[in-house]
Amino acid sequence: MAWWKKESHRGTPVVVKMENPNWSMVELEAPSEDDFLISKDKNKSRNKNAKQLTWVILLKAHKAAGCLTSIASTFFSLGSVIRRRVASGRTDADTERGREKENRALKSRFYSCIKLFLWLSVVLLVFEISAYFKGWHFGAPKLQLEYIFASPLGIKGLFDLLYSRWVLIRVEYLAPPLQFLANACIVLFLIQSLDRLILCLGCFWIRFKKIKPIAKQDDTPDLETGDKGFFPMVLIQIPMCNEKEVYQQSIAAVCNLDWPKSKILIQVLDDSDDPTTQTLIKEEVRKWQQEGAHIVYRHRIIRDGYKAGNLKSAMNCSYVKDYEFVAIFDADFQPTPDFLKRTVPHFKDNEDLALVQARWSFVNKDENLLTRLQNINLAFHFEVEQQVNGVFINFFGFNGTAGVWRIKALEDSGGWMERTTVEDMDIAVRAHLHGWKFIFLNDVECQCELPESYEAYRKQQHRWHSGPMQLFRLCLPDIIKSKISVWKKFNLIFLFFLLRKLILPFYSFTLFCIILPMTMFIPEAELPAWVVCYIPATMSFLNILPAPKSFPFIVPYLLFENTMSVTKFNAMISGLFQLGSAYEWVVTKKSGRSSEGDLVSLVEKEPKHHKGASVPNLDEVKLEMKQKEQKASKKKKKHNRIYMKELTLAFLLLTASARSLLSAQGIHFYFLLFQGISFLLVGLDLIGEQVD
Repeated sequence: MAWWKKESHRGTPVVVKMENPNWSMVELEAPSEDDFLISKDKNKSRNKNAKQLTWVILLKAHKAAGCLTSIASTFFSLGSVIRRRVASGRTDADTERGREKENRALKSRFYSCIKLFLWLSVVLLVFEISAYFKGWHFGAPKLQLEYIFASPLGIKGLFDLLYSRWVLIRVEYLAPPLQFLANACIVLFLIQSLDRLILCLGCFWIRFKKIKPIAKQDDTPDLETGDKGFFPMVLIQIPMCNEKEVYQQSIAAVCNLDWPKSKILIQVLDDSDDPTTQTLIKEEVRKWQQEGAHIVYRHRIIRDGYKAGNLKSAMNCSYVKDYEFVAIFDADFQPTPDFLKRTVPHFKDNEDLALVQARWSFVNKDENLLTRLQNINLAFHFEVEQQVNGVFINFFGFNGTAGVWRIKALEDSGGWMERTTVEDMDIAVRAHLHGWKFIFLNDVECQCELPESYEAYRKQQHRWHSGPMQLFRLCLPDIIKSKISVWKKFNLIFLFFLLRKLILPFYSFTLFCIILPMTMFIPEAELPAWVVCYIPATMSFLNILPAPKSFPFIVPYLLFENTMSVTKFNAMISGLFQLGSAYEWVVTKKSGRSSEGDLVSLVEKEPKHHKGASVPNLDEVKLEMKQKEQKASKKKKKHNRIYMKELTLAFLLLTASARSLLSAQGIHFYFLLFQGISFLLVGLDLIGEQVD
């Protein structure tokens, strides 16, 4: 009997499945006679199987043709968009022209390194494709070596000789250091992921146990209002600089705080260099003064030290000594009327408490994809990082706004310093070293805005990631010499600074934007699939838990975080080594989208102490805003910027994805492809609003 008659199935095994990094054979058998009810006649069976195979091949070919057609049309549309953006856009280099005291050579080194990797990858891709058509194997480097060593005389031609030497160089000299660097980044990645997991577990524990800071009750009635509670003297500061889009809503919100008028003073600290903006803010302050609000306007002639210098100058006023606490609100923040009543009582009978920090909420979190992704990040920051650190170690970084400080703690810690671009983190670290404690209130929210354009968000993230590295260099000796416990020193040095401020942007950029593409051209060094896909997906899932409505954006969030790693890494390096842009401070652009809603609430609310002219007519304000927008649209034209570092990395990753496709590395191909597209979209400024 023939050998095929002994089997219950008939057909031809046809499929070979390749997996990275090893080869595996998977045999798929054709359907049996019973499956198709075919005749027992051998020839008929073979004819039917042949016809079925023909139909399958035709269907596959039809699908492939349709797929190629759709891919071609997609790339054609994308190419048209790229041509339009390049023709009408401005590069990020154009935005830097005209700035003083800028070292362009230092800023261009990082970009030059990325371009070098791009050109090298293109050359290698051409080389590898040529080798592919020469018959060299791609997905199994060990087989290549066996071929080289087993039959050296079999190498024919100059190209084969060159490629065999290239393989030997890869194995002997390039793969070992690359694999070592990859393993080091994987270890850092696992440590940071463990830290993130522990923070999430701490947040779950807080929710499970319903742990919450509780303020002591005070039944002493206030002589002015008759309300019972704790009503000390509170100073309120609103630092601003050329923020004419939002000054009205912030001043109105602070003037409507429910607090005895005789125990509150509002300082509007205007650092604007635009005379029109100064006039508008002065007029707004004057109107509230006429309504009985205790509010003063301050403008510095010498504007040194940015926000820190502004706050330091205000604290030097003689009348500050009469106040016990100071609340700080940036120009786009609008506290609710009960903000002070929910924060200040925590200071009663708690002499070690220096800071009460409230959570931020965002009026424009659903404005576009960029604001949605920012909301995910900041929701995790407040819900998990700030809350867990506040509950378990009574320390976290001050967010610079929406917080109430004990003035004695500020003075004891040395006051505001202009030595970094993160004056809020600076004062928090120094206060912690002096033994002061912090409280975070997750249930007290203060409304504000998110940057709606990538340009504004990029500048903000640069400041937020370069400043901590400046501060780390300056504070490290003080941390070591301080009298706090060893555990608190470890937390400050390793967790607060190194792990969350330095290691995170370092491994994100190095591992996913440099090492992963390089392993496609040097396959002897490998990154496991769980590093590329599974752990990042798990960490993204944990990050998105505090914002459950954002779950549909989990994949864009993962890709965008890796895309932002180039900006964060650049900022971290500039801050650590004091490079050209380390002290760059650009005020985050505000849109003022919440102004109209705030005015509606003010009109409907009819505040207790402020009536009449202080609340402008809503129709008049709407008309005035429309007229201003029409005038501005005639004078200014919105455009997209072209970000060269992001575009260069996009083509680097797409080139690596093409190389991984030839190697049949499935998960690596998809990751590199989508990550490259993400860099391309960001580089063409297709995420967020356009800028003026």
